[in-house]
Amino acid sequence: MNRAKPGRSKLKIIGSYLSPYVRKVLACLELKGLAYEIDPIVPFYGSSEFSGVSPLRRVPVLIDNNIVLSDSTVIVEYLNEKYLTPDLMPSDVAERGRARWIEEYADSRLGEVFIWHLYNQVVIRKFVWGKEPDEAILAKALTCEIPELMDYLETQLPDSGFLFGNVTIADISVASFFRNAAFARYQLDESRWPKVCRYVQDLLQMDCFTKLHQFELICLKTPIQQHRQALLRAGAPISEHTFGTDTPQAGIVSI
Repeated sequence: MNRAKPGRSKLKIIGSYLSPYVRKVLACLELKGLAYEIDPIVPFYGSSEFSGVSPLRRVPVLIDNNIVLSDSTVIVEYLNEKYLTPDLMPSDVAERGRARWIEEYADSRLGEVFIWHLYNQVVIRKFVWGKEPDEAILAKALTCEIPELMDYLETQLPDSGFLFGNVTIADISVASFFRNAAFARYQLDESRWPKVCRYVQDLLQMDCFTKLHQFELICLKTPIQQHRQALLRAGAPISEHTFGTDTPQAGIVSI
């Protein structure tokens, strides 16, 4: 496995365990067997110093010695090129192109609907801003947008296994958003989307996801200001330094 060499600093990830984009990167780190530490901040709680490493105030951020990278896709491509095994992209050029499209579809469209129109309404508005959901946005997501997403994915997925044989970043990207959908109490209709249900269940039962799930549940049950200490007590690889604060700031952010 790709373990950090003696004397070399660990890879550092900035971002909450509850972010699907952070989850995507962490799952890839787990699959590659790479040692890392995490500063589990919610981007709304990022300090002014956070803006220095993430100008768009988004997570995840990767710090690898003097290399600082933002955006989950950029980070995963960097890790996959630097640490070659296992390769998280298909070997065939056409399949690599399709894998990139599925990843982009997940990051963009699943992110828009599952995160901003569902998870944001049910979870973030309440626990960060103390507001009730926008019922119109939530209703549209549940009755129109999510069914459209599921109908499309049902046409793209195989009857068994993953998209390209071995698990790839495309699979990891798609599965990462379904964890947040479950946190927002959304349940898939197995009779309507059997391929999606089977595929997501198989992925989320992989060790790279189940290892993270215990820490995700702690974050769900713990006030944001107490995440670091609660995670540290549970054995999460928490960094010594944090880019977080105790007060949320509204602005242009992504989770």
